[in-house]
Amino acid sequence: MAKIFCIANQKGGVGKTTTTVNLAAGLAKVGQRVLVVDLDPQGNATMGSGIDKRALELSVYDVLLESSSVAEAKQHSAKAGYDVLGANRELAGAEVELVELERRERRLKAALAVVDKDYDFILIDCPPSLSMLTLNGLCCAHGVIVPMQCEYFALEGLSDLVNTIKQVHANLNADLQIIGLLRVMFDPRITLQNQVSDQLKGHFGDKVFDTVIPRNVRLAEAPSYGLPGVVFDPSSKGAQAFVEFAREMVRRIAAM
Repeated sequence: MAKIFCIANQKGGVGKTTTTVNLAAGLAKVGQRVLVVDLDPQGNATMGSGIDKRALELSVYDVLLESSSVAEAKQHSAKAGYDVLGANRELAGAEVELVELERRERRLKAALAVVDKDYDFILIDCPPSLSMLTLNGLCCAHGVIVPMQCEYFALEGLSDLVNTIKQVHANLNADLQIIGLLRVMFDPRITLQNQVSDQLKGHFGDKVFDTVIPRNVRLAEAPSYGLPGVVFDPSSKGAQAFVEFAREMVRRIAAM
């Protein structure tokens, strides 16, 4: 049975998509079967996995409207080693169309239940806003992985997300919890980042992942080649950190 995790943060530009595709590639490297679900109409996780979003015949949009199954719409990223349920600009229209439909916030959950046994991990890349798309992700997830920069404004965004998760937990998905906070784009030379990192550990304790993802040029370059950084340059510090993070995730899930 697959463990389903949303990669979410209501603050934009914190590396959600980078985290999603590199964690997926890292998990694939350590022998896990992985599906990435791109719930962002920008389709960055799709493109970053080496799949052309413009050429998609079927996407997560079709799955949400129940005109296609996950098995029909998914694509395999041969270079990255995992499957992708892709997204493109069509998905923006799903926001409006879902409002009128029954079970609107549970459609993704129903679709993923059918392929549950085919994967060890399902990772959902959520848009930064709390939308009907994000709600679909949160309703089917066992937990949320929160990538965040160790900066002051990131703490404010985190409190918003914690409140959202509490509301979804109370009303729609009793399984939902924060699995952990992942410190990304970390530069130990910056005093403020160390201070915020210490604050996070003091407040959230073992909810803060041990692995820290350093600020790394190769991770930033990788999407322009249509690859996760873990595949683009396996020897880079960023790639090695994500593989270590994948191992930490596997250990955490085994202990849950």
